[in-house]
Amino acid sequence: MRGVHTALVTPFVNDAVDEAALDALIERQLRAGVDGLVPCGTTGESVTLEPEEWALVVSRSVALGRGRAMVTAGCGTNSTRSTVKNIERAAALGADAALVVLPYYNKPNPAGHKAHLQAALAVGLPVVVYHVPGRTGQRLPVALLAELCAMPGVIAIKEATGDLQLGSDLIELTSASVLSGDDFTWLPLLSVGGQGVISVLSNVDPARCVALSRAAAEGRWDEARALHHALMPLTRFLFSDSNPVPCKAALASLGLCKNELRLPLAAGASPNAALLAGVEA
Repeated sequence: MRGVHTALVTPFVNDAVDEAALDALIERQLRAGVDGLVPCGTTGESVTLEPEEWALVVSRSVALGRGRAMVTAGCGTNSTRSTVKNIERAAALGADAALVVLPYYNKPNPAGHKAHLQAALAVGLPVVVYHVPGRTGQRLPVALLAELCAMPGVIAIKEATGDLQLGSDLIELTSASVLSGDDFTWLPLLSVGGQGVISVLSNVDPARCVALSRAAAEGRWDEARALHHALMPLTRFLFSDSNPVPCKAALASLGLCKNELRLPLAAGASPNAALLAGVEA
């Protein structure tokens, strides 16, 4: 698992999934050449989706992405039972892998983390572990993360601490792909052996994200650095409020979806037009 995997937003209109906008957003990603789609993660407001909405978003991603991009469905919850059920549904819908966030709120001990992941892996769908202490309330030690990544069936970890030391240490300790979960750490992690990104930024600017990924993969580091710095103002905006509040505001400014979120998230202000200069709508 490598390259650019877009953590898709879920577009809403009148508090329902906007299916036409969803299809258009997915097609825009695929035309840009992203390596994967990640529906129903944090950026997709998964915790407020009804089961039938979750299935709709995953199924549209699979139908449009088949043969064109990997589809990793967001399946993790803070309940092992519901996580397993989600993975079973994702497999039935044709997803290629499941994104499994380490449980939030209940703060499992190490034995609980291992048992939770073992149950998730028992379904048989490849798993991407998601380590995001800002949302789970737990920052796991790198040795435990490496142990989780060594479980058969774990193909990657989305590392979202923003800590390059931890990311670098993890790359040394695991053969699973280490993917940045924070766009601002993406290029630095690539430089020490990371494999890619599960990206918020690529929702807005997939073309330049793909260009950065390819430049780095081909050793054109000056070009990759130039793209990194050109994209940083937009990246800072996208992380200036709770994700996906700024992302939806930016996509709405491009005319790609409504600036509508589901409570308890509220819509944010549009970005300065200069931030979107050069973005291909």
